[in-house]
Amino acid sequence: MIKLGLFSVAYSSLWYAGKALSIKEQILKAKELGFQGLSIECKRPVAFPLDLDKKVRKEIKEFAKSQGIELVACESMSNFASEVMEQRENNLAMMHDILELANDLEVKKVKIFAAWAGVINDIGEVAEYVPHTISRFLNYEDMKRWNRAREGIKEVCRWAKDLGITVALQNHPPVIRWGYEDALQMVKEVNMDNLKLCLDVPLFQQKQSDEYIHEAVEACRDLIVMSHYGAWNFEEENGEVVQKPEDWIGGVLINYRTSIKELNRINYNEYLLQEQCSPVIRNHKYGGFEENDRKNKLATKYMKKLIAEV
Repeated sequence: MIKLGLFSVAYSSLWYAGKALSIKEQILKAKELGFQGLSIECKRPVAFPLDLDKKVRKEIKEFAKSQGIELVACESMSNFASEVMEQRENNLAMMHDILELANDLEVKKVKIFAAWAGVINDIGEVAEYVPHTISRFLNYEDMKRWNRAREGIKEVCRWAKDLGITVALQNHPPVIRWGYEDALQMVKEVNMDNLKLCLDVPLFQQKQSDEYIHEAVEACRDLIVMSHYGAWNFEEENGEVVQKPEDWIGGVLINYRTSIKELNRINYNEYLLQEQCSPVIRNHKYGGFEENDRKNKLATKYMKKLIAEV
């Protein structure tokens, strides 16, 4: 049975002009929204591992249990593909700290990217993504980036295995292209039994047909342990919550209905995690905490209804 959870980026203050909620506050927010779990993005201002000492980690773990909220995963923003040795080593050091945090919180999943372009958070009211390219194997440099990413993932998986932690690779560019194929190929090449997939349907971009989603879920059925959906693409009209077309992929609707149907078909009993990971904008202005909260509540209502219908 599919479970719904909150991803802490939704209330991290990066994508709206307002305060961030601490992990404890997000546990309460997840409970308020009727979620069963909380997944933790491991970066400032909410959960940078170096900001959370052993005492705080113990308090978070006990508080989550007291509220009946499962701590689902620790989610990293890793990048193993850099040609700069020190940058790769810095990422490995970060991952070592995140695995330690997960272990202290008794969290058994850690999400990774093969590569992550990054976020700039000190240039305006809200954060911005660093531009990046997605192409793979168009030239020798692309292949080298892929190979560096593979070796970094493999090293993290070895550490994670000693802690009994599953690593979930997200199908997110760069290096890995939109869709499911590259992420699945990377898992095959790493060839570690504790490497699985975080498969997100919005990251299929325009490939939202029933046939493609069936193909993706079937190909990855034994590997899917996490998935996200976006809180940004819902609105209220005439008292009903409706899904809106995605301008960033040419006005296509994300095919959540078929994705839930397909996950049910393979008896998926893990989490769908709600995230708000792009600027909250209304009437061409950045929204504050209240607008962000409104968007998250609309998404929660929509997805609960859709899961019940499917």
